[in-house]
Amino acid sequence: MVTRRAWLKGAAGGAAGLALLRDALAAGKIEKGVYRIKGEAQINGTPARIGREVKAGDVIVTGKAAELVFVIDRDAMMVRAGARVEIEGKAGALIETGLRIVTGAVLSVFEPGKRKRIDTATATIGIRGTGIYVEALPGETYVCTCYGVADIAAVDDPSAHETVRTEHHDQPRFVMAHGAPQMIMKAPVVNHTDAELILLESLVGRRPAFYGKQYGGY
Repeated sequence: MVTRRAWLKGAAGGAAGLALLRDALAAGKIEKGVYRIKGEAQINGTPARIGREVKAGDVIVTGKAAELVFVIDRDAMMVRAGARVEIEGKAGALIETGLRIVTGAVLSVFEPGKRKRIDTATATIGIRGTGIYVEALPGETYVCTCYGVADIAAVDDPSAHETVRTEHHDQPRFVMAHGAPQMIMKAPVVNHTDAELILLESLVGRRPAFYGKQYGGY
């Protein structure tokens, strides 16, 4: 069985991880908008392009094997393949209040001190300057609070809620739909890496709290 520590150490290494880290170290000033596009990605029904601003009210859709990385305000996000993500807030504003993840997965880093919210069909997640990975799956939501604080509640039973405080992927959770024997359950760490978090934080001029403290300083 692969331990969480071994998984994270391996995920941060390798050619792909090193390439992400080089990108992160090369990043300079904060530039808003789309940073990277892989495959087919659309914003409001038109193809995404490098540098395009992402605003509140926008709808992002990614195709098979696609990925979209962008900065809005002082938050950075990586939208995975097969996703539909709605940027929440006052329409047209360059500051968002959160995300609605209809399908697919998003890795996000949010500015410390600013409260935001992520909604899925089964979960409501209040965040406070957090690095977080969320997958909206049929009948459940996967939530890994990579670092920071998140208030997690089940949509179908608001009495099922938990405040998670983590430093390094410590308490992943599944948030279930109505009918599950338990609404919030422990989960493994899957499908996201420290290298990706370092890249996202670098795009907004920050480093994650764990940077330089583990696995030989990366």
